[in-house]
Amino acid sequence: MELKTKSTENMVYMLDEIKAKLRMVNESAVNSSAFNIDKYDDIKDIYEFVMKKPTFSPNEMQAIVEELGSLRK
Repeated sequence: MELKTKSTENMVYMLDEIKAKLRMVNESAVNSSAFNIDKYDDIKDIYEFVMKKPTFSPNEMQAIVEELGSLRK
């Protein structure tokens, strides 16, 4: 998928992939409708970080979720 183009579809894709990779129980915390497209670059940075790492400590997972939470509307 080409993620250089800022679009709602790409943002939804990245958020879904982040949720899957982190195996999030509370997926509503990262509901794509809660994010504005102006946060696209920040979400993309988090997506790229998450996709590079094979595993996460509980503290890392919490920090990622908190960062995503700070980007919500």
